[in-house]
Amino acid sequence: MKRTIKTGIIQQTCVADVQENMRKSATNIEEMAGKGAQLVVLQELHNSLYFCQTENTGNFELAESIPGPSTVFYGNIARRHGIVLVASLFERRAVGLYHNTAVVFDTDGRIAGKYRKMHIPDDPAYYEKFYFAPGDLGFRPIETSLGKLGVQVCWDQWYPEGARLMALKGAELLIYPTAIGFERSDTEEEQQRQLDAWITVQRGHAIANGLPVIAVNRVGWESDPSGQTGGIHFWGNSFAVGPQGEMLLQASRTEEENRIVEIDLTRSEDVRRWWPFLRDRRIDTFGELIERFVD
Repeated sequence: MKRTIKTGIIQQTCVADVQENMRKSATNIEEMAGKGAQLVVLQELHNSLYFCQTENTGNFELAESIPGPSTVFYGNIARRHGIVLVASLFERRAVGLYHNTAVVFDTDGRIAGKYRKMHIPDDPAYYEKFYFAPGDLGFRPIETSLGKLGVQVCWDQWYPEGARLMALKGAELLIYPTAIGFERSDTEEEQQRQLDAWITVQRGHAIANGLPVIAVNRVGWESDPSGQTGGIHFWGNSFAVGPQGEMLLQASRTEEENRIVEIDLTRSEDVRRWWPFLRDRRIDTFGELIERFVD
């Protein structure tokens, strides 16, 4: 029996006013639900500007507990529209301990589960190690009324191990809320190489695991408050691919978009029968993967 999920992807710009960002997200979620979306995915850290361009202790004021005000806000939206909702929040776990956390709400508004970002970058304009401790919840799919969602966050996108572990634990769909873009001094050729690599590696996760992948990115330019860089032009291009890496939807590089895509979960069974990668894995030879580097 064919099993599909009508999915809403929200690619938007953000401003300094948290409440305005939340209102905007609520409006966009309502639009997607009105068009029949059963699952809606928001981008990484959608409540605020991408504050990790600088190291500033004042930005910790943006963090909040989970459960907390934002989970109440987004949980009520999920319940009101009867949707599964993937949100991305700056979690204050304890005094001085913070995480970059994805939260999944089920159709009744309850928190179905959360995922703390495991891979934390520390690059110019992406100073996330200053703000976030690495996740400690592992790679565990979140059970919802629509199925098991393998949710990770942004920098996790580049690591095949996380996608594989989600697949091995029964994920039916891989989802990545994201905030990634160009530094404005990059040449057009370099920008295109980066964008192509980002899409290609995630299509590879879909193919290698026989699973659909959804990546939702922010869009628009955000200045560097320190003035040390030209800021980040978030490259949009939110997309969804099927279990053979086939492109199902790709959003604009520059514009805000609310898009619907239908994800056929039953195709994964057929694809895994044709390409039985999980069957043929030589798990007896993979022990060295737990090493940092093999000399």
